[in-house]
Amino acid sequence: MLATAARLLAEEAPHTPNPIVPIWQEIVVGAIAFGILCYVLIKFVFPRMEQMFKARVEAIEGGIKRAEERQAEANALFEQYKLQLAEARTEAARIRTEAAADADGIRQDFLARAREESDRIIAAGKDQLAAERQTIVRELRADIGTLAVDLAGKIVGESLADEARQRGTVERFMAELDAAPAGGRA
Repeated sequence: MLATAARLLAEEAPHTPNPIVPIWQEIVVGAIAFGILCYVLIKFVFPRMEQMFKARVEAIEGGIKRAEERQAEANALFEQYKLQLAEARTEAARIRTEAAADADGIRQDFLARAREESDRIIAAGKDQLAAERQTIVRELRADIGTLAVDLAGKIVGESLADEARQRGTVERFMAELDAAPAGGRA
């Protein structure tokens, strides 16, 4: 049975293809199909893919360039804002110093007005005191004159009622008071 099986195999062997060695017709058909496929890929697909890659690279590079430009603009704006902020701070400091100077000027003005008012009040008080002193001196002179005449009349023993005498005596007494040293008067 083995012999018959081997014989059958030998008879069928020339008709059975060898799995290790391919059939030459299949190799030719596969090579033609591969050639057509390569031609289509090289002629149509690869250029289209290359265009897409270039467009993509340009878009990416353009995006990077735009991003760098925007970054530069943002940096310029940031620097401008920093300058404006510095100017605003300088302006605020200047305004503060001006306000302090104005406040000092106003304070000095109020102090000067207060001094003037104080001086005016003191001068008015001095004037009023001088006027009151003059009034008191006049009243005291009149009272002193009357008292001096009465006293002199009592000392002399005669009435000094005569007006001319009385006036002369009072004037003499007042002249003596005025002539007396300043330390003697109280």
